[in-house]
Amino acid sequence: MDGPLEDLRRRKDEAFHAGSASAVERQHARGKMTARERIEYLLDDGSFTELDLLARHRAEGVGLDNRPYTDGVITGWGTIGGRQVFLFSQDFTVFGGSLGEVFAEKVQKVMDMAARVGAPFIGLNDGAGARIQEGVVSLVGYGGIFHRNVAASGVIPQISVVMGPCAGGAVYSPAMTDFVFMVEETSYMFITGPDVVRTVTGEDVTLQELGGAVTHATRSGVAQFTAPDDQSCLDDVRRLLAFLPSNTNEAPPWTKPADDAHRATPELSEIVPANSHRPYDMGDVIRAVVDDGYMVEYAAAWARNLVCAFARLDGHPVGIVGNQPSVLAGVLDIDSSEKGARFVRTCDAFNIPLVALVDVPGFLPGTDQEHGGIIRHGAKLLYAFCEATVPRIQLVTRKAYGGAYVVMNSKSVGADLAFAWPTAELAVMGPQGAVEILYRRELEQSEDAESLRADLVKKYTEQYANPYVAAERGYVDDVIEPAATRSMLIKGLAMLRTKREELPRRKHGNLPL
Repeated sequence: MDGPLEDLRRRKDEAFHAGSASAVERQHARGKMTARERIEYLLDDGSFTELDLLARHRAEGVGLDNRPYTDGVITGWGTIGGRQVFLFSQDFTVFGGSLGEVFAEKVQKVMDMAARVGAPFIGLNDGAGARIQEGVVSLVGYGGIFHRNVAASGVIPQISVVMGPCAGGAVYSPAMTDFVFMVEETSYMFITGPDVVRTVTGEDVTLQELGGAVTHATRSGVAQFTAPDDQSCLDDVRRLLAFLPSNTNEAPPWTKPADDAHRATPELSEIVPANSHRPYDMGDVIRAVVDDGYMVEYAAAWARNLVCAFARLDGHPVGIVGNQPSVLAGVLDIDSSEKGARFVRTCDAFNIPLVALVDVPGFLPGTDQEHGGIIRHGAKLLYAFCEATVPRIQLVTRKAYGGAYVVMNSKSVGADLAFAWPTAELAVMGPQGAVEILYRRELEQSEDAESLRADLVKKYTEQYANPYVAAERGYVDDVIEPAATRSMLIKGLAMLRTKREELPRRKHGNLPL
């Protein structure tokens, strides 16, 4: 028996050290962890169980005479915070982490397992794309992964962590997952690299300028989270998972709160100026309301005029969507509408209640927005809220004008509860603009237009631009003091926890993409 056991141990040791020492050294020199180091750091200690350790390619071709075990990707399952997850980790020290037939089979197998048992799936990406020597077989392998990404979408959380190169067709798997993390300076994603761009367009651009973490976090919106190094990036993944259920049939994980559910929030009266023209930070409002002031912001650097964040209220995860008055006055535009729609749909897929904090003057005007499809993109956010079946609460802090008010989770599009502060202004448009339209002739003919304008604005505000008209008609369920915000949200969400809503039977809706 010693012979077979020795052979097994030798093979496993060889597989465990598949990457050469020099390749590992180069990986570390770039400031990057190895594939195995990443898994060990991300998962709970000692929880990883590896699959297909002894798998290796069966292809023939230039550069394929070497057949290392693992074939450049490590797959298996383990736990994070005691909860089961499945994952793969591309090994850049073996074939540059490139994808071939066996590599793809390993990833597809573990994806199928994650979907069958209902557990989150995490991809640690650090590879050179398709393995050229294996030709179309590599492309077919990608297709199988893409197909599984779509089949699992909305069923289990899918997280992509880009920790090195991710180019060409390889980018489409992360693009179809729920969350994309990137490491600054050492990771990048693009369809075509700088050399091709230079040849085709004449543009001279670096890897990071074209597809680095900062680019995708601030301009394209492809990445929702970035971190300065591998370790902090993996820490962020663990933090995000703490808000997510294992699958769509489970409730989000509850954490015993240390924060008092009945805690008053009088500081909100100071944070939000009564003057609707003065900006403030909606993030300060969120931190004042949620448990321990802790939130994980989604796509924080992109479309900053809309804040999307995961937080907890009385220990229960909640998704918060809030207009940001300190950026573009909190208007909705193309990017913020798309950001909000994606976040709302993600929360709805994984049973996370939604709270909308509304201070919105409208949609951003301009030819760029209209020609860029603000109608279509704005409809995405509207569609997302209308479609959502999770508990939904709207709170109007200040401005709520026009169609943007309706889009931001109003009662008319299905919000379960709607509250407003006394400072709220719910109207078709702001008092100043309304007066200019309604009383244009009187103002033109008046000898003291400024005085008349002031009187008309005051009258319009008293008659229309306040929360009480909406409250009289039931469009707002209650006008509350800012100090009562936290307790009212917690009471409302507790009441709605048993909410059940069935959508009409259909193949799927036709989201305005």
